Amino acid sequence: MAAARLGRLPNRSDFLRVQAGRRCAMPGFVLQTAPVPAELGGPAIRVGFTVSRKVGNAVVRNRVRRRLREIARQIIPGSARADHDYVLVGRQGAIGRDFLAMKAELQEALRRLKALAPPLATP
Repeated sequence: MAAARLGRLPNRSDFLRVQAGRRCAMPGFVLQTAPVPAELGGPAIRVGFTVSRKVGNAVVRNRVRRRLREIARQIIPGSARADHDYVLVGRQGAIGRDFLAMKAELQEALRRLKALAPPLATP
């Protein structure tokens, strides 16, 4: 099976819709998820990223955002449900957090939110 493509959440209204959904807080980020509306269903899993100014200056926020994008690129296409949108909100703890620990935390957050893709049946 080919992994689903990652898309972007383009509009503020999409971020607000996902914010009203389910969430799971981890030390380096908060994962928010909500089902995709029927009229927006598409081939890509859509993901948004945001980091508040409370986390640090622009250099720090961009670094956190890059790390979140990379863990999402590695984990979400193979593990997350395609009928949901996701938002990763960077936290202060993401700055010095181990990358492998953040990957494991994303997998755990998906499990807690019941957003893991169903396992494929093997013949």
